Amino acid sequence: MKRTWPQSIALFGGLGLLAAVIGLPFWWVASGSIKVPREIISRVPTMVPHSFTLQHFEKLLQSTDFPGYLLNSMVVALFSTAFTIALALPAAYAFFRMEFPGRAALYRVILLAYAFPSVVVLIPIYGLFARLGLIDTRIGLVIVNIAFALPFSIWMMRSFLASVPREIEEAAVIDGAPPRVILLRILTPLIAPGIASVSIFTFIASWTEYLFASVLIVSDAKRTIPVGFAGIIGQYQIDWGLLLAGATAATIPVVILFAFVGRWFVSGLTEGAVK
Repeated sequence: MKRTWPQSIALFGGLGLLAAVIGLPFWWVASGSIKVPREIISRVPTMVPHSFTLQHFEKLLQSTDFPGYLLNSMVVALFSTAFTIALALPAAYAFFRMEFPGRAALYRVILLAYAFPSVVVLIPIYGLFARLGLIDTRIGLVIVNIAFALPFSIWMMRSFLASVPREIEEAAVIDGAPPRVILLRILTPLIAPGIASVSIFTFIASWTEYLFASVLIVSDAKRTIPVGFAGIIGQYQIDWGLLLAGATAATIPVVILFAFVGRWFVSGLTEGAVK
């Protein structure tokens, strides 16, 4: 249906307002990272920098352990994403196509686990990890991230598997293909947008996770970026330039990831919404 001029103006006006609400804070952080300290704390904020300096990034690399925080976050996020995809894909296929006792009840239990706030299980997980020797280890963070990302990932994967015509699987079964081959060689390429969507969701959730990283990690050498930033904030004063530079640098890996798989991510969201 063709839109009228008032409808078009309202639509683009709403989209512009939404883009401004989302984009302006990111622009303020990025532009503030290259301003001199005097301009950052000025009473009159400047959206367009009147000065340019890289001293905040130099200080970030020289006076903090930001490269170590970045490496820890990258390792934890990548391994969390890889293992979540490796577990969610066959689990979603089992819940969607295979018949076994208690399938529906188990599927509801998995989704119910996602509804509990993470702080509720913080103390039990800490006690369990202390007995297993997983305190102050990156492996512990990876396990926690997988545990909290897996329920939603299974649900999302199952939705994408449901969008694949059943005739494709039936043809593969007639040709004698076992379930493992059907999943890996036939269904996986067809639901690539869904895998990309789950990957970005898991990566960002692991990249920004703070609660468990602040409790389970003790040594400064194994801290992730969110916990490392908390240590940068001083007790009596805050180096805003340093924080803005760190925030800008921390968003670069996420932007790079979205640049590579963003097309499949948007396609995945669209297909999931239609289904």
